[in-house]
Amino acid sequence: MAISHLPKIPTIDVDEDEENLISKELIHCCPKEKGWRTSFLYKFQGFWCQPKEIQAIISFQKHFRARNSDVILATIPKSGTTWIKALTFAIMNRKNFPISNENHPLLRSNPHDLVPFLEYKLYANNQNPNLSNIPEPRIFGTHVPYGSLQESIMGSDCRVVYICRNPFDTFISSWHYCSKLRSESQPPFPLEEAFKMYCKGVIGFGPFWEHMLGYWKESLERPKNVLFMKYEDMKEDAISQLKMLANFLGVPFSIEEEEEGLVEEIMKLCSFENLKDLEVNKIGKSIKNFDNKYLFRKGEIGDWVNYLSPSMVEQLSKIMEENFGDSGLKFKVFPSVS
Repeated sequence: MAISHLPKIPTIDVDEDEENLISKELIHCCPKEKGWRTSFLYKFQGFWCQPKEIQAIISFQKHFRARNSDVILATIPKSGTTWIKALTFAIMNRKNFPISNENHPLLRSNPHDLVPFLEYKLYANNQNPNLSNIPEPRIFGTHVPYGSLQESIMGSDCRVVYICRNPFDTFISSWHYCSKLRSESQPPFPLEEAFKMYCKGVIGFGPFWEHMLGYWKESLERPKNVLFMKYEDMKEDAISQLKMLANFLGVPFSIEEEEEGLVEEIMKLCSFENLKDLEVNKIGKSIKNFDNKYLFRKGEIGDWVNYLSPSMVEQLSKIMEENFGDSGLKFKVFPSVS
């Protein structure tokens, strides 16, 4: 049985002074660039992140041990993370928590409380949580690129679900989000400046193309263990996407469940509109320093056309073409937008 909420998890003692020293030495050696909302981002293991994230990732890589029954939900920020957490939780827990139940955990808890981040929650601040008593299957979330996941994840039979979004929309969503998180003492973050950094790959857990390609290539090599999904496909054909997700997770919908409309019920429960309107998602901080109310903006496909100039579109299209090349990974760059 998957967890219905995140109970207080005991920690295992670690030598914090030693781990802090290792982190500081690594950070000192890492290339750095101006951050989107912090002073600097550092390039660690080939991707850009903040010092506290580096410390957490080191702790995660050192201490986490995957089980074959684990499910890891991976994303690059602002590409459907909250949505995939809600959907996966609802699908895997539907026997324990009927979707029609007015006390369903998703009506009372933010998806990030039900499916905790490895780097933002469990291993933050050099913690080494004791996860051995969490009922199986355990569900975790992460923004960490595939190549930097803890080795036991890649060497086990656990399932990894990756969802990505058109890089154009991912950029606009990230810009809006980071703009809201900047302190009042900071000036507004110009779109043009953010775009230049994005095209250089300087964004949290980026470059975006390397993040996407890492999971894409692994999904082709190990399709039974890594499922690659696209935000746009989920928006356009949610029914088939949810059924595919349930099949991959090893909990397929029965004929009876489909006839009873369970798939549609899960879609409704986890819809952007429903999650956004819930009081629990309007207050508090399920992720430290990140207000829940900022997790939901529009959730639309193609909103980038309202912000990017023709030259920006041309530049980002070229970057995508150069990096994705003949990998087989393609996006609808020009969606129909009214």
